[in-house]
Amino acid sequence: MKRILIAAAAIAIWGMPAMSQATPARPGGYFSGFLGVSIPRDADVSSTDFVNTFNDRVEFDPGIAVGGTAGYDYGFLRLEGELSYRHSEIKAVTDTSDGYRFPGVDGDLGALAVMANAFFDMHNQSPITPYVGGGVGFAVLNLSDTTSTDGPLYDKGDDTVFAYQAGAGVEIALNPIMSLDLGYRYFGTSKATFDEGAVTVTKFKFESHNALMGLRVKF
Repeated sequence: MKRILIAAAAIAIWGMPAMSQATPARPGGYFSGFLGVSIPRDADVSSTDFVNTFNDRVEFDPGIAVGGTAGYDYGFLRLEGELSYRHSEIKAVTDTSDGYRFPGVDGDLGALAVMANAFFDMHNQSPITPYVGGGVGFAVLNLSDTTSTDGPLYDKGDDTVFAYQAGAGVEIALNPIMSLDLGYRYFGTSKATFDEGAVTVTKFKFESHNALMGLRVKF
């Protein structure tokens, strides 16, 4: 994270001479790349071995969010396609029926998303343009084999589910072509079913808060 902040500071300093005279970017096509932190919400997980049903609360460590977009800026409205990936390690699993916290949990979850987004830009006389918006699409969730020192918890599997996001941010024009994008996204999916295992079926939704920094280039 320190490296990300240092890179952002370097870009901002490099662009300062141009920012004083910069204006909001002209309409046209663009592409961008972004990197940030994904902070997943705790997930309510149900699993069954076709005889018994277990209900757990799963906690995640903060993870990485990375991706890119390509779209068209109409001046007040931007429409874009996005490809992004989020990954987080499973921090803890607690049985909600008795509050038992499984020791030594090891597992992770990845989310590869394809989204169609729309953002509304609030242009003004400064080089800083606030925006709000969101998008819909689908995500491929990939759950690893998840174990504790007590034994296995969930079998690995993947599922493709509906995904959505909403957020806001600011575009900081560095020059007429490039701009820095600082934003927040709330990302969520419908409930996924992981059933690759021959014995168990696991179901839960993935939701996360995401703080992102990107570089947008107009062409």
